[in-house]
Amino acid sequence: MFILMMSWQSCQSVEILVDPGKPASLTWQRKLNSKGNDIVQFNLTLKEVIHLAPIGLRLWRHQREEAAKGREAMIDPFAKRSRSSSHGVPLGGIGGGSIGRSIRGEFQRWQLLPRTCEEDPILADQFSVFVSRSNGEKYSTVLCPRNPEVKGNNASGIGSWDWNLKGDKSTYHALFPRAWSVYEGEPDPALKIVCRQISPIIPHNYKESSFPVSVFTFTLYNSGSTAADTTLLFTWANSVGGLSEFSGQHFNSRAEVKDGVHSVLLHHKSATGKSPLTFAIAAEQTDGVHVSECPCFVISGDSKGISAKDMWNEIKQHGSFDGLNSAETSLPSEQGSSIGAAIAASVTVPSDGVRTVTFSLAWDCPEIIMGGKTYYRRYTKFYGTRGNAAANIAHDAILEHHNWESQVEAWQRPILEDKRLPEWYPVTLFNELYYLNSGGTIWTDGSPPVHSLASIGGRKFSLDKSSLGLKNIIDSPQQNDTAVDILGRMTTILEQIHTPMASNSAFGPNLLQEGEENIGQFLYLEGVEYHMWNTYDVHFYSSFSLVMLFPKLELSIQRDFAAAVMMHDPSKMSLLCDGKSVQRKVLGAVPHDIGIHDPWFEVNAYNLYNTDRWKDLNPKFVLQVYRDVVATGDKKFAEAVWPSVYVAMAYMEQFDRDGDGMIENEGFPDQTYDTWSVSGVSAYSGGLWLAALQAASAMAGEVGDKGSEDYFWCKFQKAKAVYEKLWNGSYFNYDNSGQSASSSIQADQLAGQWYTRACGLLPIVDEDKAQSALEKVYTYNVLKVKDGKLGAVNGMLPDGKVDMTSMQSREIWSGVTYAVAATMIHEEMLDMAFNTAGGIYAAAWSEEGLGYSFQTPEAWNTNEEFRSLVYMRPLAIWAMQWALSRPKVLKQEMRSEVDQVSLLRHEAGFARVAQLLKLPKEEASRSILQVVYDYTCKRMK
Repeated sequence: MFILMMSWQSCQSVEILVDPGKPASLTWQRKLNSKGNDIVQFNLTLKEVIHLAPIGLRLWRHQREEAAKGREAMIDPFAKRSRSSSHGVPLGGIGGGSIGRSIRGEFQRWQLLPRTCEEDPILADQFSVFVSRSNGEKYSTVLCPRNPEVKGNNASGIGSWDWNLKGDKSTYHALFPRAWSVYEGEPDPALKIVCRQISPIIPHNYKESSFPVSVFTFTLYNSGSTAADTTLLFTWANSVGGLSEFSGQHFNSRAEVKDGVHSVLLHHKSATGKSPLTFAIAAEQTDGVHVSECPCFVISGDSKGISAKDMWNEIKQHGSFDGLNSAETSLPSEQGSSIGAAIAASVTVPSDGVRTVTFSLAWDCPEIIMGGKTYYRRYTKFYGTRGNAAANIAHDAILEHHNWESQVEAWQRPILEDKRLPEWYPVTLFNELYYLNSGGTIWTDGSPPVHSLASIGGRKFSLDKSSLGLKNIIDSPQQNDTAVDILGRMTTILEQIHTPMASNSAFGPNLLQEGEENIGQFLYLEGVEYHMWNTYDVHFYSSFSLVMLFPKLELSIQRDFAAAVMMHDPSKMSLLCDGKSVQRKVLGAVPHDIGIHDPWFEVNAYNLYNTDRWKDLNPKFVLQVYRDVVATGDKKFAEAVWPSVYVAMAYMEQFDRDGDGMIENEGFPDQTYDTWSVSGVSAYSGGLWLAALQAASAMAGEVGDKGSEDYFWCKFQKAKAVYEKLWNGSYFNYDNSGQSASSSIQADQLAGQWYTRACGLLPIVDEDKAQSALEKVYTYNVLKVKDGKLGAVNGMLPDGKVDMTSMQSREIWSGVTYAVAATMIHEEMLDMAFNTAGGIYAAAWSEEGLGYSFQTPEAWNTNEEFRSLVYMRPLAIWAMQWALSRPKVLKQEMRSEVDQVSLLRHEAGFARVAQLLKLPKEEASRSILQVVYDYTCKRMK
């Protein structure tokens, strides 16, 4: 990866001139009048309904309880959501809020406030064009086909505008973070209009990439025999989506002109105590381009001011707003009314001439309020926290966007021009990055939250030298014991973490070493329907995008989880699976997520099962940390998180029931497939554990802990012999429980092998076995389902039938299919890899597919029904790019003989730490109702 990063950094120093009127060489394309396909949500089978009914009932009760507290549950399957198959490239940088945009030009999917997603478009938000020629020809239209919601009988509102665009001659091009709308002779047959949209998402850029802004450059090509007097109009409602525009007390104002940039501000007073927000719409006045503004017009309701119809007619008749007598600041809007603002740019395009006009849209919402605490967004480090920066952000974007596009082009062009790749791949690779913007992302400035002391309370403890009997261990005279060293360092780290301002939290910045930059903290949702931040078992797949493009953000997430490993939160939460109460988070367990309502302070919002007993989270933490060390070469990071790695490994010792070195699953869905039960040694969790043992050994070597390096290596060799027993001659069995689905062919069976290859470690299985297993997955899980046009189904039985054991065994997971393809690349099976991943493209992104573009779901089934749109895991396509661009790994040297005396000492120390972290035995009692349901489900298998 060092080679990759060096080549990218060298590209940054070379400025590439880019024509904004020319789409990239490869793009995702649709006609503007494309209707798209109706997308269909999944249905449960009768068996699944019976099995999940108790959980559904408890979830319904849990939602009511949370609503009574003014909170929301981790998921709401009962909510009705608007759905569309016309999504395009969203607006804004990373972590500052997001606004979606459709292929038609509508602004939709509003995610400007935490965990709030308003899907429906605000139809007054539009670009429009007016053309007048000397021969008397006149044309005017909104640059968007009429939405059925725009009523023609609205006499004074937007229904009075000219909605003349058909869209059949116009094409939308997408290559995140850019998009191009090409209007070929619409509305003027002799005028081609290209609108290029760009947001500042630039790899390894931790400044502009955080800016909440997008720039729209219009290039006008006049092929007519007369000059075209053209006015472009940008209208914007004072709304953050949904019904917010009608809540009242919003107002607009004209901003000061600076460097020829004119802008209008829309000050939005958010309801229900949420943070206020200010928009800026701006346009650049240059030689030949004249800009004028309408600070306020009334879209609907009783607010005073010029109507939407009169505003439209002013431009249509005069080509500018120069004749308007507008106040610098509008009166606040009335409740039930909606107001907007407009900015117009007028230019004459001579015959056979070309002209450009540039607009920008910015917003400023500096505060994030979560859990009674106030955080500031990353961009406030450059624009301040007062909430008055929107005009400056819009101004700077107009002046700097050419540089942004040059850097984006330098990043993307080599991949686009790589002839070894199928054309769909680089386009999908970049477009799946939409989730870094649209995944509800939050990027803070890294400072501790304001008012955090009041909300911490006294319910958590801080591990110190006297807690849990550690004093006797740490004060032991045996100073050469690795466990003693680790526990001592662990205590030191915890003392640093548990400062008054970040007491008992997953506040990773306190793990920064001297001289390291605090880049801020990063949150993204598991999905817009699954409201947990940084869901870690899923981040395992998606994290390749961050470590390749924004490695400092990836390390920030890992520091937060390293701190979380050391947390203990004994507060009780009720599980949905059985109704029992468990501790929210125990010492040594990697949390499922970093929280919902109070992230970093109240982790583990997921309460379907007790994830302290999950078998994949701790190994995934160890594997990701080691991969990130390999990718960045950051030795300080390795040293800072090593105690958490050691403790995470020690915690897992309790799940090796028979002492053979291999962990066992416990007969419930104790891993990322959380409706698919697994028992005993399993291909998925067992492989991750095996890989983690090797990664822990390598990590110990990185930080100079020779004793731990040898110990984990020997443990790896011992566990490897157990894992190999899952091999059945052609693939690795799902588990060794001997149940009916034990021989299921799991698409993700080589997850551990994938990560060891990605980390440059030795493979955990022989090369011929890995290739055989992947060929089996390809032949059965991929090709036997719609000829490979849907991706890899999670489970397939040896007789060629889909595994119907659970809802998830019969699903295709887009992110997992990408990960399987990455594994194939690591095993030098490139054609098979692209054919496998090509099924995801065909289903999600192709014009004939299921309509999931820019909202790739977690899953769909063989009936082509989706589950959970806009999901984190599909970012795993970047694991394919990691595999394609990895440097050649040098052959590892043979290890020297291990000192048996030293090994026994380290084994004893490790066992003592593991004993302290051991969970109490769970009660085996179940309700009569649960017993009946479980028995019924078994009979239906």
